[in-house]
Amino acid sequence: MKILILCTGNSCRSQMAEGFLKAFDENFRVYSAGTAPSDKVHPKAVQVMKELNVDLSKNYPKHVDEFINETFDYVITVCGGAKESCPIFTGKVNNHLHIGFDDPADAVGSENEILHEFRRIRDEILRDFFGFWKGM
Repeated sequence: MKILILCTGNSCRSQMAEGFLKAFDENFRVYSAGTAPSDKVHPKAVQVMKELNVDLSKNYPKHVDEFINETFDYVITVCGGAKESCPIFTGKVNNHLHIGFDDPADAVGSENEILHEFRRIRDEILRDFFGFWKGM
């Protein structure tokens, strides 16, 4: 099974979803990318995933164009907010899915409030991608 997870910055949601799918099934080939990749994976995404023993510390954001000539069983978009536009993958793909989430990088407030938002989104991604995986 070959899966590409897309969002805009490839720094939070798509990275977390990639980490979870790889943790669920080591035989999956899972990648994530964005249309406007950030410089690095968000440190708070790395932190909250580590709390669940999923290591994103060696991950880095990638541009979707790196994958345009590959074939995927699934391309899954994870953008969520109304102000976001989901990326379109124009390569070869058998199934397009959208499983949307708010962007935790947009969280404001105290350190604890921001971490709470990252954990909330992480837990939603875990729930929804576990359901996707179990339903395959």
